[in-house]
Amino acid sequence: MSSASIISARARTDADNRLIEAEEPLASFHMRAGGEIPGAIVTPALLDLVCKARQTGKRLSRAIRAQDSVEQISAWAEVVPGKAGTIITISTWEAEDIPITAADEERRGHLALVRHLSGLTARLDVEQKLLTVDWTAADLDALGEEMMLGVGQPWTNFASPAGYSHEQPLHWRLLDGALVSVPDSKREWAAQLVPNGRAEPGSEGFELYLVPDRPLEERITKQSRKPERSAGIGRDIAPVLRQPVSRIIANAETIRTQLAGPLADEYSNYASDIASAGEHLLALIDDLTTLEMVEDEEFSPAPDNIDLADVARRAVGILGVRAKERGIQLDAPKDDESVPAVGEFRRTLQVLLNLIGNAIRYSPEGGQIWVRVEEENGRARAVVADQGEGLDDDQQSRVFAKFERLGRKGDGGSGLGLYISRRLARAMKGDLTVESAKGQGARFILEIPADPDADRA
Repeated sequence: MSSASIISARARTDADNRLIEAEEPLASFHMRAGGEIPGAIVTPALLDLVCKARQTGKRLSRAIRAQDSVEQISAWAEVVPGKAGTIITISTWEAEDIPITAADEERRGHLALVRHLSGLTARLDVEQKLLTVDWTAADLDALGEEMMLGVGQPWTNFASPAGYSHEQPLHWRLLDGALVSVPDSKREWAAQLVPNGRAEPGSEGFELYLVPDRPLEERITKQSRKPERSAGIGRDIAPVLRQPVSRIIANAETIRTQLAGPLADEYSNYASDIASAGEHLLALIDDLTTLEMVEDEEFSPAPDNIDLADVARRAVGILGVRAKERGIQLDAPKDDESVPAVGEFRRTLQVLLNLIGNAIRYSPEGGQIWVRVEEENGRARAVVADQGEGLDDDQQSRVFAKFERLGRKGDGGSGLGLYISRRLARAMKGDLTVESAKGQGARFILEIPADPDADRA
């Protein structure tokens, strides 16, 4: 929501171009951006104006724009050079909350899933050195003990990223998603790095999560055990693609945030577009990797006893902010509702996130989406209903096809979400279907086996 206002502030710098006095709101913005008073000016556009005013000895003024993790501001800055520094006058200060985008919500949803699935978590300092370690996976006991004894060392000393020969630690964006070597585990593990810090990602350290490619074997029933399959194109190519794409994103973010020095707004915007395109490519790589997995004849999710109502509520919670941004109301199952089912938790959540995310994307602003759960004849169902344009008979026959986007352009989708979701549902001995009519919205129905052993009392 906008919090635009017009305010004036005065500030003063010393001979070393350090900010030594500042009035509100400049002072708060400077501190949130990682600065100190007294301390270096951390807003590149303002620093550039101060330096030029001192070099020329002339009064200079210009419009400046900047943002931190909370606000984006625009203002008119005037700098008057003096013998011992400069006097800064800020006028027409306009501050606006940074909007939460769909991409931000997708990242939040992804992070929630990562935290749920991780077998080991650790807190790292700004140099990616271990501060604390905790783990729940039995096959990570040896690694966890080693990390505990190695607090203060880089985490990569213990879980080495596969295929990275550069000096460690690398930039966190290059390590995020990398496969790591865990000698005492038969599973493959991927590192997920979450940067902390309002001024700059990673300026307050990181959270490290190790996420497995599958549950422990003892959780898989004899019927679902499959022999080891050879590495396919997704396993081979995805890590190779992630490295250069992550490097592109890291460099683009450095340019966008002007950490390498001031530059014109249009170039900062170009860099933002490059970073967004890179994030889209990473999402596409993930989709293609998942596509290969679900199309493998030997793929079989690990059956588990879950509460479908609870999974649905979690999916609604993850996507709640994205819906709110478009004024869409999500109607989730009630807290006291419970529908015991048999399915893999993370795959069921993945399907529901896709269905609800699609409903938000294609529903009218100010609309409503209903998520209902029920159990009938030994089947557990979750229904996602929206008020969108709906689908005619021809569109319904194509909506689950691979790479099918029904003529949509520019929404950033790969056309794989519903195809993968149906494959996952059927792999869990269920199905995913749609009921719709043009102009009357759509109802997507996820069906999986109900838990026959659940207490129905």
